[in-house]
Amino acid sequence: MEITYTKIGDYLYPDILLSDPSDAPPLGKYGMMHKAYLQEHRATLYTQLLLSERLCPICREIDEAAAHRLANIADKEAAHEIILAELVYC
Repeated sequence: MEITYTKIGDYLYPDILLSDPSDAPPLGKYGMMHKAYLQEHRATLYTQLLLSERLCPICREIDEAAAHRLANIADKEAAHEIILAELVYC
C-alpha cells in the first residue's frame, strides 16, 4: 500500500481517509462524554484510537453499557418504590 502526500506550503501531509460509517447511530451522552475525556486528557490515546478507527466502537460500547446500567438502576428504584408503597399501605 503506497501512501500519497499533499504539499501545503512547505509541509507534506499524508492523504489519510477514514471510513464513513454513515449507517451507524449517533453517539449518546456517555459515549460523547468518554470521547471528550479522551480528547482533552488522553490526547495520544485519542489519536491512536481515531486513526485505527476504534474510537467510535469503543465509545458506542461505553454508551450501551451506561444505558444498561441506568436501566438496571431504574428497575431497582421502581421495585424499591413498589415495596415502600406496599409497606406504607399495609
